[in-house]
Amino acid sequence: MVLKNFIVFEGIDGSGTTTQIKLLEKSNPQRFFSTAEPTDLPTGRFLRKMLKGEFKADEKTNSYLFAADRCEHIYGKDGIISKINEGKTVISDRYLFSSLAYQASGGARDTAVLVNSTFPLPEYLFYFKINPEISLSRVEKRNGSKEIYETLEKQKKIAEEYEKVITQYENDKSCQMKIIRIDAAKTIDEISQEIQAILK
Repeated sequence: MVLKNFIVFEGIDGSGTTTQIKLLEKSNPQRFFSTAEPTDLPTGRFLRKMLKGEFKADEKTNSYLFAADRCEHIYGKDGIISKINEGKTVISDRYLFSSLAYQASGGARDTAVLVNSTFPLPEYLFYFKINPEISLSRVEKRNGSKEIYETLEKQKKIAEEYEKVITQYENDKSCQMKIIRIDAAKTIDEISQEIQAILK
């Protein structure tokens, strides 16, 4: 199932998804509503503690935790479907594709596929592809400590898993989701113009 007026931006850490979502929302705040995963809900705040390394969980456990946060993000009060019903086009920074890539990189591919199998797909998926060395250099320029996945070795594995996930959807002739690959090494303005031209 494809959810109309739902757009997802995906990519490894530092690929520029957050920057582009802010620019897109700013371009037409009446039309666009931005959100992100993990969410700001209690489920998402708990996940952010794990991402900061405050506690460690098996990747299978993480798959279930992310899926629980995602379920509330989609179906909960003021969630994605609620905003779409209000007439908004919702853009999410990360969605189920992140789980399929990140949890698979830690050995929990089957669990991630299972617990995410019933969620609707977005109308548009923008995949920001970038060399992990470049993206991680961007992450290191930010203020604050790095999260548990933000090492070069892990980002390389995650990038490989993203490629598998995106290619699988591209090769699925029954999939009605529109997939757009973005060269995330381009300038911010070039990427912004490309996205806005597609969404017009």
